[in-house]
Amino acid sequence: MSFLWGVMGGPSAGPQPSGAETIQKLCDRVASSTLLDDRRDAVRALKSLSKKYRLEVGTQAMEHLIHVLQTDRSDSEIIGYALDTLYNVISNDLEEEEQDDSEEENLTKVDDLGSQFTEIFIKQHENVTLLLTLVEEFDFHVRWPGVKLLTSLLKQQGPQVQQIILVSPMGVSRLMDLLADSREVIRNDGVLLLQQLTKSNAAIQKIVAFENAFERLLDIITEEGNSDGGIVVEDCLLLLQNLLKNNNSNQNFFKEGSYIQRMKPWFEVGDDNCGWSAQKVTNLHLMLQLVRVLVSPTNPPGATSSCQKAMFHCGLLQQLCTILMATGVPADILTETINTVSEVIRGCQMNQDYFASVNAPSNPPRPAIVVLLMSMVNERQPFVLRCAVLYCFQCFLYKNQKGQGEIVSTLLPSTIDATGNSVSAGQLLCGGLFSTDSLSNWCAAVALAHALQENATLKEQLLRVQLATSIGNPPVSLLQQCTNILSQGDKIDRRGSKVQTRVGLLMLLCTWLSNCSIAVTHFLHNPANIPFLTGQIAENLGEEEQLVQGLCALLLGISIYYNDNSLENYRKEKLKQLIEKRIGRENFIEKLGFISKHELYSRAAQKPQPGFSSPEHMMFDHEFTKLVKELEGVISKAIYKSSEEDKKEEEVKKTLEQHDNIVTQYKKVIREQDQELEELKQRVTTLMSQNEQLQATVTQQVSQIQQHKDQYNLLKVQLGKDTQHHSSHGDTFQMNGIQTEEVSKLKEELEEWKNKHELLQGQIREKDFLIEKLKSSQLEIGTTELSSQNSRSGGLEHNNELQKELEMLRSQLQLQSAEISQLLIENQKLQVMNTTADTVLGDSGAIVAKNSELEGQLEQQIKELKSEVKALSEEKESLKQHLDSSSSTVAILQDEKIKLQQEVAESKKEQDDLLVLLADQDQKLSALKIKLKDLGVPVEDEDDIESGDQGDEDEDVEEEEQD
Repeated sequence: MSFLWGVMGGPSAGPQPSGAETIQKLCDRVASSTLLDDRRDAVRALKSLSKKYRLEVGTQAMEHLIHVLQTDRSDSEIIGYALDTLYNVISNDLEEEEQDDSEEENLTKVDDLGSQFTEIFIKQHENVTLLLTLVEEFDFHVRWPGVKLLTSLLKQQGPQVQQIILVSPMGVSRLMDLLADSREVIRNDGVLLLQQLTKSNAAIQKIVAFENAFERLLDIITEEGNSDGGIVVEDCLLLLQNLLKNNNSNQNFFKEGSYIQRMKPWFEVGDDNCGWSAQKVTNLHLMLQLVRVLVSPTNPPGATSSCQKAMFHCGLLQQLCTILMATGVPADILTETINTVSEVIRGCQMNQDYFASVNAPSNPPRPAIVVLLMSMVNERQPFVLRCAVLYCFQCFLYKNQKGQGEIVSTLLPSTIDATGNSVSAGQLLCGGLFSTDSLSNWCAAVALAHALQENATLKEQLLRVQLATSIGNPPVSLLQQCTNILSQGDKIDRRGSKVQTRVGLLMLLCTWLSNCSIAVTHFLHNPANIPFLTGQIAENLGEEEQLVQGLCALLLGISIYYNDNSLENYRKEKLKQLIEKRIGRENFIEKLGFISKHELYSRAAQKPQPGFSSPEHMMFDHEFTKLVKELEGVISKAIYKSSEEDKKEEEVKKTLEQHDNIVTQYKKVIREQDQELEELKQRVTTLMSQNEQLQATVTQQVSQIQQHKDQYNLLKVQLGKDTQHHSSHGDTFQMNGIQTEEVSKLKEELEEWKNKHELLQGQIREKDFLIEKLKSSQLEIGTTELSSQNSRSGGLEHNNELQKELEMLRSQLQLQSAEISQLLIENQKLQVMNTTADTVLGDSGAIVAKNSELEGQLEQQIKELKSEVKALSEEKESLKQHLDSSSSTVAILQDEKIKLQQEVAESKKEQDDLLVLLADQDQKLSALKIKLKDLGVPVEDEDDIESGDQGDEDEDVEEEEQD
């Protein structure tokens, strides 16, 4: 221990050993000591010396420290010391903090030292695997230094360490557990570790994403307070950018996991936006960049489109527009928000329509587009803000013919506000186009060019725009005013680069005239335009003017290529002769090539967003570079063609256009028929599903009716039982509970029986009288029998008949007498019952009241049951009617299905006929193309055209499916 006391700075006798000697002795102590306490003390001493004697500890002790990690796993304290020592040796962070800014050489040496020690450590892959195992330990003194050491290794030798972790079993999953650690220090350092781990490694990025990283990171951001959080939020956002940037798989997983919806609370800002902290500005800046990662123009179109739609539906775009129109937002956040909104709406019609409807909170309200354009043409605004507004306007018009039409319509005479109370977008663009600020000229020219991009109709409509230049002078067209300013050149005093204004106007004119023969004719109508262009091209000017010469050559070439020969003095052949005489074909082609060879052209062609370091570098627009690439080759070939070749080319073009029109018509017919078929199929499917639903409803209601019937029968049985129970309370009411009304009914029946009895007695008297009469008539027949023998036989027959009638009357009499006796007995019983009922009713009023109450309840239940039965019967009738209508609907659907099958067969037959016609047209087209190729005319392959059309159709189908 005396040795360690000397090492740690205590008093010792004799000369002090050097640092290298001390470290060597400590290493020997670590290697040879058998007691754990001695080894622990030696490692602790090495840790204290590792910062000052980094090189010596690294070279001499690294092997011993790794051995300690392997053998002394049971003691967390010595493991923690060993990990801290290795971190001090390998990490460059500690050295960089102590270095001054002037000591660059020392910093380079420090970086090399850390990289060399890292290379030694990871040479044995088992060391990294051992470190991953130690990171799994829950002990704070082991886990935290292990995380820091692994982070330092990734900083020094990232790709190599990433590969070792990737092939290690469950290597990435072990590190993902750090995000769930309850100790914030370890969790935060775990975020830093994953930042280094996911840099430029798509495989690890996918594993981390599918280990639920998005959910955990978003939870941390929410816990820390979203944009108001500290540096932990910043670290989480940087990690999210690593996972999503240029990783289509993770972007799709992020969108389908509904994580875009969780980004909306990030951008909730209050009314008072003053005094934002620097950390909040940084956090919000990173959040906006994360949104841009998901909708970047470099992403696949389908993925970008789906993310744009998700951002609209969850309200994220609306939240961004709120920040856009808010007051007090810092300038850099406002600029980044404009760029973010630009890419969220770019190429998405739904988002572009919403953005067009956004109004600024002013009095009176103004469209957000107008407010932004006011900033763009205002030279007092920051340069980066003006570039962002230009990019936003370009994205708003990208593939948005509706928006283009709205912008151009604000310039047309019929839509201009005569009162002058409101400023339109078109007026702002014209004001910027003709201002004395060169940057405003360029931005306005590019913005107006985007309003005409790939829209021949608007190019023709813009020719109607008339401008009042000064009082007393007639108005001139917008095209004429652009050429006038272009020809004046250096005569106008402008702020900024004069070349910039001319470049912007030339780009606008080239975009306007391309693919629009009417605009070319209007341009050639001005006799001063062609001499100006040829004069500019022919001159030998400086390097800055070479760009203007190239654009003038491009404009002249467009005037030739898209010339319809409607002006005799400016036909294609005459313009070519003019070039040959005044410029020379080779010189013209050389000047045309100045554009694509320019450095600023190459920069602009890289990405759609204007990324200029200064206003002087703002020369080319991204979409214009595409136009130059498309036209440069065809113009070069058109200059060398003869008049005969031009004629043949025109004829072939007309023929091709006719054939293309026919093919287009056929395609349109086929598409319409396909749409009709799809609509009919969808209709059949809908009707079938409705039929199934109705049948299911009928079945359900029938079962309900049966249940109600069963319930009714059950209640009926229960009611009968209750009636019998109540009737047992009195002996007098054994006849189903006789009430006062029933007694009166019985009295009436008794009276009826009395009447019947009297009637029967009268009938009996009549029968007795008839019997006596028959007896007397029989005696008379006996006295006259001897006197008339001739009539004996007739008398006998009559006598027999009378005897029969007598017997029959006797039997009837017996029956009637029996009936009378029975009625008399019943009469006596009823009289007894009547008397007893009267007595009971008189003596038992309480019983009657109780029974009447019970009978009232029974009557109420009976009424309810009757009403329920009535309702069930009505429901049954309605269900029967519903079932009849459903069966009729099924029959109609079957008829429609048969008709649809017939129509499908007919449409297939028509499509076969159309395919035959198309095959004939294709043969003719191929023959014409062979002729064109023989003549030296470039012809685009039909496969390229079809692939382009198919790509557009696929994009349309994908947008419809997402909607």
